[in-house]
Amino acid sequence: MSIAKHKILIVDDEPDILELIEYNLKKEGYQVYTATNGQEAVTTAKKQQPDLIILDIMMPKMDGIEACRILRSMPEFKNTFMVFLTARSEEYSEIAGFNVGADDYIAKPIKPRALVSRINAIMRRNASSDDEVVNKLEIADLVIDREAFLVFKNGAKVILAKKEFELLYLLASKPGKVYTREVILKNIWEDSVVVTNRTIDVHIRKLREKIGEDYVATVKGVGYKFNSF
Repeated sequence: MSIAKHKILIVDDEPDILELIEYNLKKEGYQVYTATNGQEAVTTAKKQQPDLIILDIMMPKMDGIEACRILRSMPEFKNTFMVFLTARSEEYSEIAGFNVGADDYIAKPIKPRALVSRINAIMRRNASSDDEVVNKLEIADLVIDREAFLVFKNGAKVILAKKEFELLYLLASKPGKVYTREVILKNIWEDSVVVTNRTIDVHIRKLREKIGEDYVATVKGVGYKFNSF
C-alpha cells in the first residue's frame, strides 16, 4: 500500500496541534482525518477505518485512554497502530496507555520532522507485517534467520536457546513496538506452562548478555521493545 492510500486519524483538543500535524502529514502524502475528543475519535475511526490513530490523552468528553480501550475492543481495530500524543510526563500515564493497547508514545512539544519520520517508519513496518511472515530479519549488525533458527552478529554465530530465539524474533519483528509481559507470555509460552514475569526478565537478561545491551529496551512497568536503528 502506498503512502497516499494510508489513512491517519489525529485526535487532539488543541486546534494548533491538529493543524500542525495535519499539515505535515498531508504534505507527506497521507490521507488525514481529525477529531477533537475521544467520542468523536471513536465515531470517525469507525467511519474512516484509519491505518494509524494518534491520540492525545487529556481531552474533554472522553480521554485518549478510554477511546483507545473502546477501539481495541472492536475486532476491526485489533491491529490498528495507535500512538499516544501527550504533554504529560508522568510514568503512570504511559503505563495506562500501554495497558489499554497503545503501540507507541510521542511527547509534546511536537517536532514535525521527528514526528513524520516516526510515522513513516511505523507505516513501513505495518506494510511489511501485512505480508507473509518474514523469515530473515536484518537489523543493524544482527541477522535473525527464522527458518534456520540462527542468529548472527557481525557475521559471527550467536547461540540462543529456543525461547531466547523466539523472544528475540518477536521483539525484532516490529522494532519500536512495546510488548507487554502479558503479550510476550501469550506469544512465547502460550498456556502450556506456568511462567512468571521473572521468567521473561531472565530471558531478556540472557539475550542482552549474548547480543549486547543496546538492542532490547525496558519500558518500566510495561514490558520490552526492540530498539529502532
